[in-house]
Amino acid sequence: MKYIEGLMDDYTMDRDSAVTLGKFDGLHLGHQQLIRRICEKEKAGLESVVVTIWPDPKNPALLTKGEKKELLKKMGVSWWIDCPFLPEISHMSSEDFVRDILVKRLRAKYIAVGEDFRFGYQRKGDCHLLEQMQKELGYTLEIVPKEMYQEREISSTYVKDALEKGNMELVTELLGYPYTVRGEVLHGRRIGRTLGMPTTNLIPSVGKLLPPNGVYATKTVLEEGIFNGVTNIGYKPTVGEYFRGVETYLFDFEGDLYGKEIEVQLYSFERPEQKFPDLDELKAQMHRDICFGKEYFNSKE
Repeated sequence: MKYIEGLMDDYTMDRDSAVTLGKFDGLHLGHQQLIRRICEKEKAGLESVVVTIWPDPKNPALLTKGEKKELLKKMGVSWWIDCPFLPEISHMSSEDFVRDILVKRLRAKYIAVGEDFRFGYQRKGDCHLLEQMQKELGYTLEIVPKEMYQEREISSTYVKDALEKGNMELVTELLGYPYTVRGEVLHGRRIGRTLGMPTTNLIPSVGKLLPPNGVYATKTVLEEGIFNGVTNIGYKPTVGEYFRGVETYLFDFEGDLYGKEIEVQLYSFERPEQKFPDLDELKAQMHRDICFGKEYFNSKE
């Protein structure tokens, strides 16, 4: 997959394309329907292009840029064009955006958007404008209906609401894949090792949304395979940390993971993070957490 950040000022595609546009935060099932549509057009010789426009990069997101890139690759997208919300975009009229960006630079012959898609200066552009311009500019527009779950439209807001409540089962249903946190394994204070339960520690990327602090049943993706485990998200109040970390105990794994990139997939919330009076109480609770995790995954087999 080719990646471009910005408006392609000095570049015009050399082949006709199938394009979809949006924020695509989370790449949930609704987004995947749009991406599936453009990837199908590759059979007709069109390059599949995803254009993302971020309103404010400081807002926390469901996916980091690296995570989004990996998912788009897996979905078979040929091009990802990531446009920061800069004045040259925010002040561009909707008509100019269609003519200059979609048709002239991207050579769009097919465009797929959701029913509520809006774009251009003051968000005046919408599906109706794209419909009005398609005959003049020679592209085909498809307006894709919203995906529904439990009688509610699937959206990034719906995913974030579920994540905020720690409802990881619902998050997985809406995304079509488990919510993940990636990062490099760091040296911790080795408290888990002294308790006979060595753990991996990582710090999430800045701007990555996390569920509530607490303990979760998780799977961790390593080079050696995928391992079940339990993960604490938070500040480890019994021993005290100054950063919000992700600490995982892996079942049936022995090895040195320091410095390696790992992916922690969150499946089910067990309990909130809490402070214990001493390490013995912490160790006893960790054993109960491990039992919860093993029972959870055994029930899914």
